[in-house]
Amino acid sequence: MLHTVRRQLKHHPALIPLFFFIGGGTVMSMLYLSRLALRSPEVSWDRKNNPEPWNKMLPTHRYKFYAVNMDYSKLKKNGPDF
Repeated sequence: MLHTVRRQLKHHPALIPLFFFIGGGTVMSMLYLSRLALRSPEVSWDRKNNPEPWNKMLPTHRYKFYAVNMDYSKLKKNGPDF
């Protein structure tokens, strides 16, 4: 299969940017999905030791990917401790 792709790229060099951008988009989407699975507070991989990790987050913890004009060091906790 790789031999066929290589032969097509030699005959049609305009396909090289297409393969480049599709490969880059695939890699970026896989990196984002792995970030969501590993760093998100809504995902719990260890149910026995920490079944509800979102209850133990500090109010100053930054968990959003991008926050506009948000100073997390000045936030206070509004809810009760569980």
